Formats: sequence, structure tokens, C-alpha cells
Amino acid sequence: MRIGWPWFRGCAGVGLCAVAGALALPGCTSVSILNPAGPIAAANRTILFDALAIMLAIVVPTMIATLAFAWWFRAGNTRARYRPKFAYSGRIELIVWSIPLLVVLFLSGVIWIGSHDLDPARPIASRTPPLEVQVVSLDWKWLFIYPGQGVASVNEMVVPAGVPLRFRLTSASVMNSFFVPRLGSMIYTMNGMATTLNLRADRPGDYYGQSAHFSGDGFSDMHFRMRAVPAGDFTRWAAGVRGRGPALDGRSYAALARQSRHVAPFTYGAVAPDLFQAVVTQRLAPGPGPDSGRGGPQLSPKTPS
Repeated sequence: MRIGWPWFRGCAGVGLCAVAGALALPGCTSVSILNPAGPIAAANRTILFDALAIMLAIVVPTMIATLAFAWWFRAGNTRARYRPKFAYSGRIELIVWSIPLLVVLFLSGVIWIGSHDLDPARPIASRTPPLEVQVVSLDWKWLFIYPGQGVASVNEMVVPAGVPLRFRLTSASVMNSFFVPRLGSMIYTMNGMATTLNLRADRPGDYYGQSAHFSGDGFSDMHFRMRAVPAGDFTRWAAGVRGRGPALDGRSYAALARQSRHVAPFTYGAVAPDLFQAVVTQRLAPGPGPDSGRGGPQLSPKTPS
């Protein structure tokens, strides 16, 4: 869901069950979705708790009724009436069907509101212009392009805290998914198309990001760190990266797109114009996808110093 429950508009999903435990990444804070660091994740948590409370309206009475029936109709209770020919009670039918019906109605309301108000493509209301970040999922690493700053990074994303983030996402290989649990929303990346996601980190910190869709042998290492820093620090970071190190063009992108694991974070000091669009439109050839056999090629691009 973008955060709510739109099933395709943006192909997003919460993935609540996948990360509800206490995942940990060295050097990073808790990544539990129950510890949100942005408005979308906070709304995710609210929806989770609302749905839990609504469903407990059936679970709790049922558990109490089970214990009550077992106690009342025990063998030693002479006051309990034995009615072997009992077949129907209008009052019981009313209770049995009305409570689940109300639960379905309430859950439907939560889903309806979430899927419209929390659409992944819907911008976050703010007086501050959003920062655009273009995301490409590769085998098995993440590429982040900053078109406004003219730089790019691999397996580490730096963003300004408190500023809306507008992500455009695609895949250079098989379908994948982008998920930063503490910011909310899981959204799919697909080859040949671009999806949109709007998030915001409300405060500085290091946030764990991951692929939440199996994509081959290197899937377990396909995670990244999002560093949310004050706006001034982000400006200085972008200025420090710009013009230093290698340039990301068609040739260097082809080398990066080769299958590789355990790629240490690094940056590109320049990015060819419209490179992201070239990936989306497949003017830059997509990767072959994970090798189906064992022992397939595992080439690692040379990490620039």
C-alpha cells in the first residue's frame, strides 16, 4: 500500500508481516514498522492498530464465549438445559451474523480511506518542494540517481530530513520491491515501466532499506542504508560528490548492471542526462536476470575509490 491498501496504483504494499519483527542492521536504529520516522509509516501503524482493534471485536468475544460455554455446559452443572432437538434461534443468528458484518464494514472503510488518501503517487502536503530520487533495482544492488543534483550513489541514499521525497522507480532486471520500513510503503519496481512513491523522513537518522521480493541468489545482500541529514548537510554532501569520482553514463552503467554481490556503497560525480529514462524505455539493455543454474556468473564491478 503506499501506505494504505491500493493494490496496484503504484503496485505498492505494506509488507507488514515481513518486517514486523525486530530486524537489525549494524550502525542503524530500529527498523520496526512500529517505530515510524515519517508520516506514511505513522499512518501504516495506525491502520495496523485500527484493523487489529476491529478484528478483536470478533476474537475476544469468541474466546470468552468458548470458555463460558465450556464452563456452563460442564457435566456437573445441573442447571444447564440439554436440548438435542434445538435447530434455530433468530437471536443467535442475528448476533452471529451482525458482528462479522460490522467488522467487514469497518475494515472496508479503513481500506477505502487508506487506498485513496494514502495513494503512493499522491504528493505529501508540504511548503517545501520535493526532492526527486530515481531508483533502479539491479542484480543485486540499488542505484540512486539525483537528477537535480547531477550525482548518483549505489547501495546508500542520502536525503534531507523533513523534505518530501518523490521517488521514481524501475528495475533493470527482474521485478523487485523497494522498502524502507520506518518510512512506510513497499512498492514494486518493474522492468520497462516506472512507478512513483512519495515518502518523508521527519528527523535525521540512518534507516534500513531492503528488497522485499526474492530476485535470485544475491537477494539476501540486497539492502541499503538511507541517511537522512539536515538540509544543509545534504546540500554539502551533493556538492562534495559532484565532479568527483567516475561519471555514470551508458558504458559505466553496463558495467554496474552486471550481476554482483556485496557491493560497497560508492558514488558517481556526474550522471548522463536522461539515463533513468533510457533504463525505463530499455534503450539501455536490461540485465539477463538471475542465472537459473548453480554456479552462474557472479561478476563484481570494480568499486571506485
